[in-house]
Amino acid sequence: MRSNVACVIPSLVSGLASGLSLIVAIGAQNAFVLRQGVQRSHVVLVVAVCALSDLVLIVLGVAGVGVLLERAPGVLEAVRWAGAAFLLAYGAMAAVRAIRGTQASLPAAGPKGTWAAALGTCLALTWLNPHVYLDTVLLLGSLAGTHGADGRWWFAAGAGLGSVAWFAALGTGARFLAPVFARPGSWRVLDGGVALVMVTLAVMLVT
Repeated sequence: MRSNVACVIPSLVSGLASGLSLIVAIGAQNAFVLRQGVQRSHVVLVVAVCALSDLVLIVLGVAGVGVLLERAPGVLEAVRWAGAAFLLAYGAMAAVRAIRGTQASLPAAGPKGTWAAALGTCLALTWLNPHVYLDTVLLLGSLAGTHGADGRWWFAAGAGLGSVAWFAALGTGARFLAPVFARPGSWRVLDGGVALVMVTLAVMLVT
């Protein structure tokens, strides 16, 4: 029993950390969730769509990499190195933003739109963004594959938990975070942390 728990916990924690590190990076989707949270406009709908979409993509990534492990290990090896290169590039960009103090733009509060408009925008930012597939399907799927046949699903559970927790916190806490991220220094700290985690994950993926 203890051995099973000892195998599950590392995969679960690794999935949680990996999922959060990839999703926390400020992008179009997160900026939209922030704006909706600041405006208190259709927050539950937006958070639910983002979280459910991530869960679907995580499952597809983990399942797909599992097939590659069995049928085409050479493809997985190529994806592993490509993923490491992408993580390093992502980390480098975050580091540059942190050093230069480039502040991510938070859309100004404006009139609240309809739920249909919020839903359509959220779906477009999620499913039409190529980085979503690189991050969630390829990178998380590749990392999950390093945890074995059983551990990879615990890794997926951890990544899914991180996704749900992040979007829920971002949507409901945006109204409190808006004054904090009005200061460029806050974005520099966030980007610096993202850069550190990205480089660490790249090294883990290669080694």
